[in-house]
Amino acid sequence: MSSAPEITGWKHVYSGKVRDLYAPEGGADGRMLVVASDRVSAFDHVLEPGIAGKGALLTTLSAWWFDQLAGADGGPAVPNHLTGESAPAGVADRAMVVQSLDMLPIECVVRGYLTGSGWAEYQASGTVCGLPLPEGLHNGDRLPEPIYTPAYKAPLGEHDENISFEKSAELVGEARAAELRDASLAIYARAARAAEARGLILADTKFEFGTDADGVLRLADEVLTSDSSRYWDLAAWENGATPAERMASFDKQIVRDWLAANWDKTGTPPELPAHIVDQTRERYRELLERMTR
Repeated sequence: MSSAPEITGWKHVYSGKVRDLYAPEGGADGRMLVVASDRVSAFDHVLEPGIAGKGALLTTLSAWWFDQLAGADGGPAVPNHLTGESAPAGVADRAMVVQSLDMLPIECVVRGYLTGSGWAEYQASGTVCGLPLPEGLHNGDRLPEPIYTPAYKAPLGEHDENISFEKSAELVGEARAAELRDASLAIYARAARAAEARGLILADTKFEFGTDADGVLRLADEVLTSDSSRYWDLAAWENGATPAERMASFDKQIVRDWLAANWDKTGTPPELPAHIVDQTRERYRELLERMTR
């Protein structure tokens, strides 16, 4: 895995699978620097090579969405963790200066369509994350209404766990859990309308929130990017002959599919071929261009 870059004025404090976190060199002052790398992960492994430009593409899309949700789209302003300060030269296109928040241990997942692990569960039990759904739905179908399916953010190295709303209330309190649910559903509805106006479907997404020193809930981390959301082409979804055609997503599904066909998930993953890297980069780029044009 590539090392985190040295950045003047900032001290590297943590690296996740795909992002690096920095604190001010002079000591904590309520700010952090989040740098999106070009690393790509799948099946809990960081893969080689990375996808050149991925960090910049995702950061640009996330920043655009933060701006829209702050009121640029004419809707109510959603508080977020951005300080408004420019990121340092050298990482300016793939970094954000943010407020330090007390991050809540809930991954706020909203699903508007039946797919992925939700489809597998529905086939087995007629539910998604324990929530009953109508009979007769098919893979890729739009749900009668979006559903909120929170997950517990597990400690580093462990898998996140789907939980009930009641369990989320035990973790953060009933009022805060309801605030997370309502904010997530409202943001999803707003983003889904914006995506549809651009010929895209926002099938599902996940949000993370934290609270500032005054207890204000703020949208944090990345938002509505290819790494946190599943987007489909609206025309393909309406007219595609197969699930693969209908639900070709603008994310790293190309990488997952190639790995699933070429690796038994033991030992070190194989190196990604150049054409898989290139195809994945183009899917990220196409989504950014279609959403922000």
